[in-house]
Formats: sequence, structure tokens, C-alpha cells
Amino acid sequence: MAPCTQTAPGRLSRGLLLFWALLGTGLCHVSTEAEGFGQEARTSPPVATVNWTAQLVEETYTNITQKCWEFFVDLMRNVTESELCEWKVISRPYSLLQACLEGWADHLHYGYPNALAEQYIFQSHHRYFHNCTLEHQVYFDPPEDVLLAMIIAPICLIPFLVTLVIWRSKDGKAQP
Repeated sequence: MAPCTQTAPGRLSRGLLLFWALLGTGLCHVSTEAEGFGQEARTSPPVATVNWTAQLVEETYTNITQKCWEFFVDLMRNVTESELCEWKVISRPYSLLQACLEGWADHLHYGYPNALAEQYIFQSHHRYFHNCTLEHQVYFDPPEDVLLAMIIAPICLIPFLVTLVIWRSKDGKAQP
């Protein structure tokens, strides 16, 4: 376990606090007295490690995702307006943004997808790709009632055709 360092009486440095939060080991107790506690007790104030750790992870992820976004914006400066809708050109910056958001969420055990990552993805689409249209027509499934009719019609037709073949073959006459 790393030794506790102090920046002010009763407070841990922010970097060391982040280190403990990321490792999930909790906070160590410092031997100095905190304000509001009795002289005899000589203990640190109680710390809610679960809430503080979650808050610290969220704050850290927020700061990191801002850096991911800034890196993406920097990469997109090299893309001309006519190239904004070409996947070969934008796939690298877009994939790096997604990898950055997802990778740091995974590293911090924050959960992905999350609202902040979705916000940056939506922001990228709104800012850069809102004028992109598909060049090729996209085919969609037919409505459910049409699809059902297309499935049931051949199924119902098969018994009718089998009955017709059996009825015609009962004549016994050879067909030319």
C-alpha cells in the first residue's frame, strides 16, 4: 500500500485520491486531526468511499471524454466539407472517438454505452454529418400485414395444388 501524502492537514492530495479510487482500495486514514473532531479521538472524519469513488470516477470520465472530443475535433479539421460524408475519410476519426469513449469507460469501470458518450456521438453527427444522405436506396421490410400475406398465400396454395394433382391423376388416362 502506498504511503499517505498530505497537502493540507487532514486532506489527501487529489492525485493520490484518484489512485486509490481507481484501484478500489479505499482511502487511508491520516494521523492528523481534522477540524471539528475532538482532541482525544485523533481520527479522520468519516468518508463515504462508495459515493466519493463513484463521483470521482464520473468526474474523471467527464474530463477524459472532453479530451476525446477535442482530439476528434482536431482530426476533423483536416477533413474538407466535400469529404464529410465519405466513410473512407471519416472512419478513422469517428472510430477513434468511439474507441476513446468506450476504452476509458471500460478502464474506469464506468459502463458503456452511457449518457455522456451518447451525447458526444450525437454531437458529432449533428455537427459534422447532418447533411449526409444515402446515395443508394435503402430497402426496408414490408409492413407486417403485407409480409404475413406473402407468407400465408403460398402455404395455402400448396394443399390446393396437391388436391388438384390427385384429382386429375384419378382419371387413369395418360396425359400427352
